[in-house]
Amino acid sequence: MAIVDATGHVVGRLASVLAKRLLNGEEIVVVNAEKAIVTGRKKVVFEEYRARHQRGSTASRMRGIGPRYPRRPDVILRRTISRMMPYQQPRGRSALKRLRVYLSVPDEFKEKPLETVEVAKRPPQGPFMSLGDSARLLGSKFEGHA
Repeated sequence: MAIVDATGHVVGRLASVLAKRLLNGEEIVVVNAEKAIVTGRKKVVFEEYRARHQRGSTASRMRGIGPRYPRRPDVILRRTISRMMPYQQPRGRSALKRLRVYLSVPDEFKEKPLETVEVAKRPPQGPFMSLGDSARLLGSKFEGHA
């Protein structure tokens, strides 16, 4: 089982690498999901996430059917990873069952070594915002660290 620390990792790059590893049969735990980053100006990133919440017709919103988009950072990251796999086929479903995503670090993983994905790390340049910040702007009430 691999325990990956998402702190400072770009969401899309991290998701693509982890999706491939999950499809190859690995079991993966992602911690600190709220500290993963989304690149781009804060206003643009927030508008993209907010637009996803507002999709659908009036009738679909009244009936409570899709598209549903999560607000919590751990669920956003899980969904991003799942959409990079064939999640509607048995192979993708079984791969998704091998993934666990957490906010911060649970007690059971505190003493274990955390892994980083070097191709997903971002050097400090240009605008970005954390997944936790975007979730707060969307109205999430998760109990994460600032």
